[in-house]
Amino acid sequence: MAVAAPLKAWCRKVIEGWNSFWFSPADPATLCFIRVLAGGMLFYTHLVWSLDFEAFFGGNGWFSVDFMRLYREDSYAWSYFGWFDSPALLWTAHIAALVVFALFTLGLYSRVTAVLAFLATLSYVGRVPGALFGLDQINRLLVMYLMLGPCGAAYSLDRLWMKRKSGGRLPPAQPLMSANIAIRLIQVHMCMIYLFAGASKLVGRSWWTGSAMWLAFANYEYQSLDMTWMAHWPILLNFITHITVCWELSYSALIWPRMTRPVMLLLAIPLHLGIGICLGMMTFGLVMLIANLAFIPPGLVRSLLGGQDGEVQKAEIHSTASHSAVASTGPQRKRRH
Repeated sequence: MAVAAPLKAWCRKVIEGWNSFWFSPADPATLCFIRVLAGGMLFYTHLVWSLDFEAFFGGNGWFSVDFMRLYREDSYAWSYFGWFDSPALLWTAHIAALVVFALFTLGLYSRVTAVLAFLATLSYVGRVPGALFGLDQINRLLVMYLMLGPCGAAYSLDRLWMKRKSGGRLPPAQPLMSANIAIRLIQVHMCMIYLFAGASKLVGRSWWTGSAMWLAFANYEYQSLDMTWMAHWPILLNFITHITVCWELSYSALIWPRMTRPVMLLLAIPLHLGIGICLGMMTFGLVMLIANLAFIPPGLVRSLLGGQDGEVQKAEIHSTASHSAVASTGPQRKRRH
């Protein structure tokens, strides 16, 4: 009996912490800010397909429809681009998808356009798997979780429409459980991505010897900026290599406490911008930084972008504070050019 009471209290505390972590209502400001940036990235990265659209998506292109059917024979992947043989219909579907991405970015009918944007993203990925890179995977990740939450509750045309309907006075967006769930899913997924990325690097000998970054800089396939001058700075190369692995391995533990979260987020900036500038993968670097915004408190987003007609309810502020407190006491613990 002396052991049962403390164990029962501990189990109750764990359950309460779990429920608070996942199911507390949260201010949707961060989620909506991510929608604006992720939607813009979706629009741009799919607009780029237009430069040689039929070569990728045409029935007789590099990835023919017959090849794709054979390739996907035992897969659940699908793409509506495989339904059309006519170039005119293919272009119509492509332009329609771009319109959806634009409306999603602007937050117009966001509940509907989020679902359509997710289905369109799946269709592009499912049609040309040979051109699938980390950028596409993070695009898909973000739009999937944005679809689950109230991504148009702030910074959207939907809210402006609500303001017009209410006679010019826009009520503050209420904290919502679905907003918290969507943000938590992005956060946990990012932790898994970095943890497995760091762990997989440990298999490579060059990451142990500190030469991995030099091998990347010296590879002309990736060079967008000549970094071969770093051959004269081997200690710096070793440091960058090892700090990258250490950051990825520790991300899932150090991103949660209040004291270390700013450091981890600040280190993400040179890491991903460095990948973009030096290795020619700017869109991938930017989309990873967009995903990292899931760890920015809604209160900070509102202070930078402005609130809702200057009004934020006390309940909203209290929920934001609780949201941050839970995060700080929570677990301590993917290219197209």
